[in-house]
Amino acid sequence: MFDFLSQKFSSIFSKITGKSKLTDDNVQEALQKVKDALIEADVPYDIVQEFTESVKKEVLGQKVTKALKPGEQFIKIVHQRLLHFLGGDSSSTFSFQIPSVVMVMGLQGSGKTTTLGKLAYYVQIQAKKRGKSRKVLLASVDFYRPAAVDQLEVLAKQVGVGFYRATSSDPVDAANEIICFAKSNRFEIVFLDTAGRLHVDNQMLQELQQIDTNVRPKYKILVLDSMTGQESLNVAKAFDQSVSFHSAILTKMDSDTRGGAAFAFRYSLKKPILFAGIGEKYEDIEQFRPNRVADRILGMGDILSLIEKAEEKIKKNEQESLYRSISSGKMNLQDFANQMEMVGRLGSLSKIMKYMPGASGLKVSPEMLEKGETEVKRFKAIISSMTPKERFYPRIIDGSRKKRIALGAGAKVEDVNTLLQRFEQSQQYAKLFKKFGRF
Repeated sequence: MFDFLSQKFSSIFSKITGKSKLTDDNVQEALQKVKDALIEADVPYDIVQEFTESVKKEVLGQKVTKALKPGEQFIKIVHQRLLHFLGGDSSSTFSFQIPSVVMVMGLQGSGKTTTLGKLAYYVQIQAKKRGKSRKVLLASVDFYRPAAVDQLEVLAKQVGVGFYRATSSDPVDAANEIICFAKSNRFEIVFLDTAGRLHVDNQMLQELQQIDTNVRPKYKILVLDSMTGQESLNVAKAFDQSVSFHSAILTKMDSDTRGGAAFAFRYSLKKPILFAGIGEKYEDIEQFRPNRVADRILGMGDILSLIEKAEEKIKKNEQESLYRSISSGKMNLQDFANQMEMVGRLGSLSKIMKYMPGASGLKVSPEMLEKGETEVKRFKAIISSMTPKERFYPRIIDGSRKKRIALGAGAKVEDVNTLLQRFEQSQQYAKLFKKFGRF
């Protein structure tokens, strides 16, 4: 997400941070490169102009504070303007009001139906964090796209929520039927999937207007395909003028999208982006927090989101167990294997790298990341080939044991040696952290 902009901005900032002072010339040069980057990212030209002019006005109108170097001051101002364009500083976690009917709209191919499954999963995870549970219903009035209703039923089973198939084939009547069912069965949140088209047309919009009038949903959310760039803004404006909506969800943000739609949407339509779809799995959805997005665009990473993912994927008792083994300075190979397994739950190395500060400036090729993934898999196989005693007391692993372990893992003795070296390094780091009071 925002890899393209992050790489571009990192390159621009690396050049200006070395300047001893900000002049009209080097500011103009940096702003031109910012402008070029945003245009390449498919941000509409008028919005690019407004953004760069607002940055220029701030930079030339401010005195450089003593606490910051000139280049750092420039970056700070760009960060502030990014926040403004993306919707302001918002650190609170979004949650749907109870009870709620959530009407989800969008064109065919935008990922609308899959997004409903992700939203249902998100609601359950958020409730679980508070020690609660939610009674969620998924239902569809999309009778135009073949198997749309069937697809939603499968998603409902996968994420463990309720599903209702309306008996009526008329979208407006079906919507009324679904709401009656939800009320009589005391569902707390209803996610209603509506019909889409390959493009905006009047029949679809009129149908959505009728459903909106009858159902009176608490939330109307528009799902937009971020890969369509500026066209997504035209789609959003057409929906807003006819049906109106409260907020948007941007899908396919993990793809080769350049982030222009996200950058321009909030400023252009003055409506919030609630979530970003970052993959195909039902857990691949993130709340869109402008402050964190601005950090990622500027190459500052997003450690907070990574921590939240860890809290979702790794059980508390597992975290505590690993913490005890590391803080004691007495890690064994089983702990090392557990650590790799836990990290694996957060996603691929390429996904994790995107959350790390400065990652956009590192020249880490896809081949290098793939090599790292392969090495981790090999290490897991090698540890699995060891006896329990060898895992807990790796110092007993001599030459003959290495040969047996390598043979069992389908690896080489050199690979076993590499694993033991990596393990020894991790032990040394743990001891250093303990020494300097980090535990």
